[in-house]
Amino acid sequence: MTTEAFAPPTTKSQALRSYDVADFPALTGLEEEWRFTPLKRLRALAGDPAGTPAPLGHEVGELPAGVTTATIGHDDPRVGSVLTPFDRVSALAHGGAAEAFLISVAPEALVTEPALIRVVGPGAAQVSYGHTFVEVGRFAEVTLVLEHTGSATLADNVEVAVADGAKLTLVTVTDWAPDAVHAQHLKVRLGRDAKVVHVQVSLGGDLVRQFTSVEYTGRGGEAELYGLYFADAGQHLEHRQLVDHTEPDCRSYVGYRGALQGEGAHTVWVGDVLIRAAATGTDTYEINRNLVLSDGARADSVPNLEIETGEVAGAGHASATGRFDDEQLFYLMARGIPESEARKLVVRGFFAELINKIPVPELRERLGDAIESRLVKAGS
Repeated sequence: MTTEAFAPPTTKSQALRSYDVADFPALTGLEEEWRFTPLKRLRALAGDPAGTPAPLGHEVGELPAGVTTATIGHDDPRVGSVLTPFDRVSALAHGGAAEAFLISVAPEALVTEPALIRVVGPGAAQVSYGHTFVEVGRFAEVTLVLEHTGSATLADNVEVAVADGAKLTLVTVTDWAPDAVHAQHLKVRLGRDAKVVHVQVSLGGDLVRQFTSVEYTGRGGEAELYGLYFADAGQHLEHRQLVDHTEPDCRSYVGYRGALQGEGAHTVWVGDVLIRAAATGTDTYEINRNLVLSDGARADSVPNLEIETGEVAGAGHASATGRFDDEQLFYLMARGIPESEARKLVVRGFFAELINKIPVPELRERLGDAIESRLVKAGS
């Protein structure tokens, strides 16, 4: 009789990381990281795509002083310096992108106007790969808006390096056409006393899966990650985060809110926070809230904490999924507001806090209108 040693489950800190897609086994859907994702709807991204990838387009308006863009080769030492893929699709994107789109903010630049960059998909018929590198110099302050439009079957990586003492507000918007598929890994590396505020907005697309991770390289780093998503019938919107606390006295806050309506609407939120043994004094909290507006919709929400030290300032998580608050509706309707209008007001209030995190008035207004149009279409 033989016995086999039982292998403990792999933790986030032990996960495989590699630039080579061949190091990752083929996806089956049984993996913990992929069990919520309908792999067939990922199209060729779930396998080994053949043929020449279709190039992405970039639209850059007039940039404020201190912000520049350029195209750099895949052999540039910055490419891959922040993000080492730890899933198959991210590695596929790393190897498939021949060049990277660089957004650079000069050291000590205090940029008062937002910089808008739009990524335009070439269509969903062919696979596309993308790579974006954002570098924010020491003590700089800037707001960047990265918006995705058109249609695509896209796998891409976004690397964000925020130097010591710098502050970045990054707003990413996926406003894809209904047939788009998008799998993205965005990683932020924070220097000493650096801060990032990331607002992630997901509205369009057939399937959108976005993974956001944060790494600290010095004391005093702060990360605030906010997300707003609204899934219509048949849409799959999936958001995952990994906040990796490796340095002492750093802070993180994760707050995501989603609404979903219609048959087959599916949202997934998985928030992982890892506090390593050296990360004493960490202060972290994550929360996800989902508002289910109709029958036939499903929201999965999984908060996780992995703590390797007891010397933390605070660590917690929460999750809530439910339908309309009947008391809120009753309160509004008792004051003469029709039920349909009352429901719209409740949804607007549900998202208002996160929309107000976006420091671009025109974008706030546009997103509010987009949410309103979805409610009107559904007859809410």
